[in-house]
Amino acid sequence: MTNIEPIPVNQPLLDGNEKKYLLECIETGWISSEGPFVKKFEEQFAARMGRKYGIAVSNGSVALDAAVAALEIQPGDEVILPTFTIISCAAAIARSGAVPVVVDCDPDTWNMDVSQIEDKITAKTKALMVVHIYGLPVDMEPLLALADKYGLQVIEDAAEMHGQTYKGQPCGSFGAISTFSFYPNKHITTGEGGMLLTDDDRLAQRCRSLRNLCFQPQKRFVHEELGWNMRMTNLQAALGVAQLERLDEFVVRKRYIGQRYTELLSDVPGLQLPLPQTGYADNIYWVYGVVLKNEVPFDAEEAMRRLAQLKIGTRPFFWPMHEQPVFRNMGLFDGVSCPVSEKIARRGMYIPSGMALTDEQISQVAKSLKEILT
Repeated sequence: MTNIEPIPVNQPLLDGNEKKYLLECIETGWISSEGPFVKKFEEQFAARMGRKYGIAVSNGSVALDAAVAALEIQPGDEVILPTFTIISCAAAIARSGAVPVVVDCDPDTWNMDVSQIEDKITAKTKALMVVHIYGLPVDMEPLLALADKYGLQVIEDAAEMHGQTYKGQPCGSFGAISTFSFYPNKHITTGEGGMLLTDDDRLAQRCRSLRNLCFQPQKRFVHEELGWNMRMTNLQAALGVAQLERLDEFVVRKRYIGQRYTELLSDVPGLQLPLPQTGYADNIYWVYGVVLKNEVPFDAEEAMRRLAQLKIGTRPFFWPMHEQPVFRNMGLFDGVSCPVSEKIARRGMYIPSGMALTDEQISQVAKSLKEILT
């Protein structure tokens, strides 16, 4: 095995117009957030996702902070979200002084179990934070019906869903505000970066103000409110424009990687593979996750250690929000149990599935995974 090159968990493709657009930024001197690629990226990305407005920011985590602030969620308010997600989601709620309330995930899709939401709604509930996980979207119709029934705002975190649809409608087009991340492992990347999308004029203006320190048009350095500096640079946006040009190609590529893995691993005992589709979407395979079934005598941490010895990169599944020490120390989630999320957090991982992954590497990863399990 010593002669085999390591296979990273992700490697982006940057062989389109990225270099051309970056050189344009350098040659014109437009490298800051004032440059023309920012507006171009905002407009093109919003149009692609079926929204009126795009507000580019420095990463997907701060996009969630801005979304919570723009919707004026207050201390003591409650926001329902999945426990099985990245910490950015619950952190944005907790930092605002609001209370994150979690639901467990579905054991097959790994998305939030929409059937559990209504029981969590109280007089303090102000919003639902939807997070599409790994490759399949949340079942939106019943969730939106609940939001309408109880008068709740919906924040849609579509960070992992570039190019995905729910019943033909783009992910990122639901709710009051949707958010995206452009981290290097996403379908399209700006290195670091994020985006808020909305159809509401007032919310769009508010998000633009919040990302820019709440400068005022007439009295720039007189502040009525505290915002953030979460601006995206022209350099980042130039990457985004180039990557967006290839989104359809990237979606096809990701689906090919996922389908190829499924072909190679479908006969491996002890593995739960991602669902290829549901009644409302085909898997987009942002990452290719696997869950070790109960008959496997070790957990994901041990599987990852064994794969690392074979030079295969991996990442663990998300750790549930209700088990995060930082939140438990804040007095949150006392007595909360979400058994599905707890199980897959310990027995789930994802294997290399970056855009630049070759067929040879896919075969080597599958071979290595079989080797550690048989």
